[in-house]
Amino acid sequence: MFKETYSLQKQLMELLDMISMGSASTEDNITDMVSVIHTVLEICSVISNMDHALHANTWKFIIKQSLKHHSLLQCHLKHSDILSGLCKDTLLSFHSCLQLAEEMKMSEIQEGTDLRLFQKTVKLCRFFANSLVHYTKLHQLFLQIYSKFPPSLYAPEILEVHRDEISRVFLVSLDPLINQLLPFSPFMEQVLSEKLGLPPEQQLPQCLILVTIMDKLSSQPEEVQTLWNTGKSLSLFSALFFSFQQCSGELSLPVCLPEVISTGQPAVPITLYHYVCVHLCSFIASTLPSHFPQLEYALLDAVLGSSMITSLLAMDSWCFLARYGTAELCAHHVVVIAHLIKSWPSDCYQVSALGVLLRRMLFLMAPDHQVEFAHKFLPEEVENLAVWQHISLKALNPDLRKRVACQLCVAGLAQCRRWLNSRRALGELRPVNTALSVLLAACNFAGDALEAELQASVLGVLGQFWTFLQAKQVSDEPRLQQTLCLLLHLLEFFIQALDAKLITQVFALQSSLFQLEDPSWIPPDHVRLAMVDFLSSMGKVFIPQEAQRQVVPQLSCLFASLLADQTWLIHQHALEAFTHFAEETSHEDVVPQCLNSEETKNKVVSFLAKTRQVEETTEARTERMKQERITCSAQFMKMDGELESTGEPLAKRACHPPSEEQYKSAVGTMEGAVEAVKLLLRKGSPPAWLAVKLEALHTAIAILRDSVR
Repeated sequence: MFKETYSLQKQLMELLDMISMGSASTEDNITDMVSVIHTVLEICSVISNMDHALHANTWKFIIKQSLKHHSLLQCHLKHSDILSGLCKDTLLSFHSCLQLAEEMKMSEIQEGTDLRLFQKTVKLCRFFANSLVHYTKLHQLFLQIYSKFPPSLYAPEILEVHRDEISRVFLVSLDPLINQLLPFSPFMEQVLSEKLGLPPEQQLPQCLILVTIMDKLSSQPEEVQTLWNTGKSLSLFSALFFSFQQCSGELSLPVCLPEVISTGQPAVPITLYHYVCVHLCSFIASTLPSHFPQLEYALLDAVLGSSMITSLLAMDSWCFLARYGTAELCAHHVVVIAHLIKSWPSDCYQVSALGVLLRRMLFLMAPDHQVEFAHKFLPEEVENLAVWQHISLKALNPDLRKRVACQLCVAGLAQCRRWLNSRRALGELRPVNTALSVLLAACNFAGDALEAELQASVLGVLGQFWTFLQAKQVSDEPRLQQTLCLLLHLLEFFIQALDAKLITQVFALQSSLFQLEDPSWIPPDHVRLAMVDFLSSMGKVFIPQEAQRQVVPQLSCLFASLLADQTWLIHQHALEAFTHFAEETSHEDVVPQCLNSEETKNKVVSFLAKTRQVEETTEARTERMKQERITCSAQFMKMDGELESTGEPLAKRACHPPSEEQYKSAVGTMEGAVEAVKLLLRKGSPPAWLAVKLEALHTAIAILRDSVR
């Protein structure tokens, strides 16, 4: 019966194909042809699982008749139904490919019926993709397909040979579709929409689609480039940075993508960060000058954003622009960044990011432009110290470098003395910390090369700070904590010139910070890191006899505390610092006193022996990255929604109701968290509090459910 039905349908379609319709066709003829196409479309949904050839031939008939009579039928056909059917069948066929490939990997059978069926299904995918070239709303289909294909964290495990065949036969046919769609404004608006609300598994595909579009735009006419680079809501530049920020899991793992590094050489796997950076820089090189305002806005916005790795990507891209562009463009950008730093009302992470960018870009400036920069921002003027504290003097040419270092030291010392000789108000510490940062920048460059008189002046001023610093005051005042960090870093340069009195004061304060009445308070991370660096430099010092009785026990206790630190970054730095100290110190009896527990001894021994810790499996790491993505996304949303110490109120915004995409994203996050808990429960016994917490969440969800009824 199937064969007879198949033969009958084939003959019917051949008969209908012989029908010729022209401009003189009656309305009834047009209505009849439209009815035939819609009926055949309904048949497609019935036969999709019966036979590949029958399925493909039925779709061929629909596409062929739609194109053949395009001028007559275009206003009558249900294009959205045709498009939806094509997308649905493409996705179903693709999922069938992955399922077959996954089953073959598990069964370890790579030939026979399953392989032939796999190959036929891949070809069917290609046919559907080629058919889709006549339609434009394909963005969601791309996201769904690439979310289930490597390097996605959510892709099934399949063999490389099957992955290559799917890529070679099917995925390559999607690439020309993007070329066809680039000039269409609706496609651009959907891809660059600010309200996509994508679930986690579609964030990487979105980023890769944007990179693909960037690669293709340089060969497009200027009006097409303008369409994408200016955008209606987001430019292509801004959309890429936003999408990149959402890929925290893939960046942390990291996932790798193939890239040709050298012409004529095979592609090699590179990290997602490297891949995006290379393609973004290539796109920047081809960007039209008229689109530079959008590029500069996107770069600055990303540098100031809450995601550190996205900020780094923007800095790398900006430095490429500085090297690739003219010397004048580089100088202009450096001056703009310096003015931003100088005019920022308070210390915050945005200023730190701008400072890192300024530090890097000064190395790229032409020597004559560096001289002009030093004239615009005179080092001897106090208001310019906020700029110079971020600059490495090694970037300057030798003559300018020496002059600026001396001017900065004189200006920094004058600022510190003004505060020390005044009432020492803690509210006035910000310019003092700036002055100390400038002294640190000068010492980083000059160090022993500073004139002896200038070195003595710096050390004398540093000593005055230690006479009034108190542990309780430091614990209560964040700016005083910053002062302490800067003082510790500066003392490293003069470590062998410290007298017994100053060494005693320095160690007494550090020890007191770990012995405050409030047992829950410990020095913040940046303070503990500064302590670690200072302790490392103590290996070069012979502690004076009169100070040893007090200093040596404090030194060993500080090392013991920092080696036992639960923060992995501080613990790692402490291991490195202790090793450095142990190799250099002449106080060998101090070394074993620092290792006050068996656990600490074992960690130090493992570190010295370069013993690797037990590594988690790839699957476990991937699952962890998925869950960390949820945490990161929530944190970015929180940070982006807050005013970061600008000192200015936010402008009022119009209230808009939440979109459906936002609801989908929030619910997707909840579902991801549930899956994470399921995974943990399979791995071991839960803590006692979990049942109570789950009950509370159950009640909260019930309240939410009742509120939407």
